[in-house]
Amino acid sequence: MSERFYLYNDVEETRTRFVSFMGESQRFDLAIINSSRYYGKQLVLDVQSNRFAIIGADDLEEPGYLEHAYQISEEDASELRSFLYEVV
Repeated sequence: MSERFYLYNDVEETRTRFVSFMGESQRFDLAIINSSRYYGKQLVLDVQSNRFAIIGADDLEEPGYLEHAYQISEEDASELRSFLYEVV
């Protein structure tokens, strides 16, 4: 067996916020992880769908970004985007 080649192997302190809210047609259960790893962006995990994205304010402005990342409708993405503007 050959020696493992790591690209990086770091341990870092993070802050995680767990939040759950109900939209018009979907419940959102999120874990929002703050770390210095992503240059001011947050790692947002949707626990219900097992999907995640690295999100900053610029990503919220990108058309279709949340819809694609979380595989949700435009209406659900609008509710999620509205919430994330408050946190990101």
